[in-house]
Amino acid sequence: MSETGPSASLRLQPTLRLVIALNLVFFIVEFIVAAKIGAVSLFADSVDFLEDTAMSLLVLAAMRLSPLTRARIGFALAGVLLLPVLAFLVTLGHKFFVDVPQAPEPAPFALTGLAALAVNGSCALLLARVRNAAGSLTRAAFLSARNDMVANIAIVVAAGVTALRPSIWPDIVVGLGIAVLNADAAKEIWQTARREHGAALADDD
Repeated sequence: MSETGPSASLRLQPTLRLVIALNLVFFIVEFIVAAKIGAVSLFADSVDFLEDTAMSLLVLAAMRLSPLTRARIGFALAGVLLLPVLAFLVTLGHKFFVDVPQAPEPAPFALTGLAALAVNGSCALLLARVRNAAGSLTRAAFLSARNDMVANIAIVVAAGVTALRPSIWPDIVVGLGIAVLNADAAKEIWQTARREHGAALADDD
């Protein structure tokens, strides 16, 4: 259950700092593995960790700002959520037009997906308690971590399918799914920020 009011505000700063550290470390880990085994979905997911790091940093910086300014930052966060979509498209193009398409190695593919699931699960549990503390900002961070868990489960499944029948397509399908999840979350955050922006403008009048 999410906390609200002073209690959530007190918990928000240490929670965000821990989430930032976890995301930044695993961005580096997953990016290296993705580059080594040529996994499109892992690369998109690693950019997701970098996006989560940037998002939490923005939320931390915006905590003492006015509701109107926070709502405007919410619009920016909706754009940040689209970064993994761009990463997927760029990596997919590189895979087909620059490299020779090959299926990623199943073992590191699966193990990295499981490790990413553990990290995102921890972040989602931490953020769930404070997801309403700063409106669309903390909600964006929570939604991103929650969606990442779904993506990580799909990565593990894709690795299992690839082990049984080597193919580039499970990796590509999961990468596409990650892109769609982030696009949907971006839409939700944009709508929330727009409502908060309207309410803040009305309060200023």
